[in-house]
Amino acid sequence: MRILLVTRLYPLPTNPARGNFVADHASLLRGLGHEVKVVNPLPRMLRYQEARRSTLEGVAKAPRRFTHQEIDVKVCKHLQFPNWPSITASRVSSLRVGLEDWQPDVVICHTLWPVAILAKKIAERHRVPLVAVVHGHDFSVSLQDPLLSKRIEKIALSCDRLVVVSSTIEKFSAEVIPCHVAVGDEWLNPLRKWRGSWRNQAINLLFPADPRRPEKNHILCLKTGAELEKRGWQVNLTVMKKQPRSIVWDRMSTADICIITSTRESGPLVAREAIACGSPVAAVDIGDLSSWLPEVFAAEPNAMADGIEKILRDGQKVILPERFSLQSVAVQWSELLESL
Repeated sequence: MRILLVTRLYPLPTNPARGNFVADHASLLRGLGHEVKVVNPLPRMLRYQEARRSTLEGVAKAPRRFTHQEIDVKVCKHLQFPNWPSITASRVSSLRVGLEDWQPDVVICHTLWPVAILAKKIAERHRVPLVAVVHGHDFSVSLQDPLLSKRIEKIALSCDRLVVVSSTIEKFSAEVIPCHVAVGDEWLNPLRKWRGSWRNQAINLLFPADPRRPEKNHILCLKTGAELEKRGWQVNLTVMKKQPRSIVWDRMSTADICIITSTRESGPLVAREAIACGSPVAAVDIGDLSSWLPEVFAAEPNAMADGIEKILRDGQKVILPERFSLQSVAVQWSELLESL
C-alpha cells in the first residue's frame, strides 16, 4: 500500500524530540512493506513565538522538505487563529499539497484539529479511505472547548476509521490500537533493584518530560524531591527537554526511579519505555498506567515520596503487556488496513 501520513506532530531537524510516536508508526508501516510519505502541516510563526510552548520549537524555521529515517517529509504552513477556528479551518483547507504522480491508497491522520481537515480533503480528492488516530488532546481537551467540540465531533464521525491509542480516551466507537514500545535493543534491560544505604545516599530521579509543559506537572515532581530530602535522601533530578531519543533511553537506563506526575496523558509512552530500559516507575494514576503498573500513587508529595521509598525498598515487579509490543501493534494495523 501507498500510505500518506498527515500529522501536526513529527520530528523536525532542529527538534528531534517532537512527535516521535508518529515517526514510530511510520517506521512500523514501512516495516510491514508499505510505502510511506509524510505531510506535516505547521502554523506560521516567528522564532520568538516558539516560546509559547516547547513542542513548537523548530516550527518557525522548519524546512519545506526533509528526510527523517529514510521517509520523505513535506512541510506546508498555514495561518492559525486560536480564537477563530473557522478562519483556521479555511486556511488549512486551502493548503495545496503536491504529491506529483504519487497516488496514495489510504490517508492516515494523526491528531484531528486542525490537520484532519486537510487529510479529509486529500482523501476525497484521491477517493481513498481516511483513518484518523487520536492521541489524547483532541478528546481530552478540545471536546471540552465550546469553540471546538462540535468541529472535533464532526471530524471524528466523518472518518472511515477512528483509532485511539488508549481505552481511557475511547469515544465514538473508536478502535483501540496502542503505540508500541520502540526502545532499541541495546537499551533493553531487566528492571533494576536499588541497592544502597537507606536515606543516606544519593538517588537519581528522572522526570522524562519537558518541565515547561504545564500538563506534565513538574511542580509535583519538585515537591516530591523536596519531601524526600526532608527524609534524608540526596536527590539528583534529571529532566528531559529537547533531547534525541537515544539520550532519553541512556538516562532511563541509569535512573533509579522514573517519576511521572502528569495531569493529562493517554499512555504515557515514556512509562513503558522506562520499564523497557530497566528503570522502575513511580507514577500518579493517569492514562492507562493503573491497568498494568502494580501500583500508582496519589498526586501529592507525601504519597509520591512514600511510593518511591516503597519501590526502592521492595523493588518493582512488572512485565510490559503484550499489547504494547511491536508484533501485536503491527498485527492490529495490518488487520485494519486490510479491512479497508
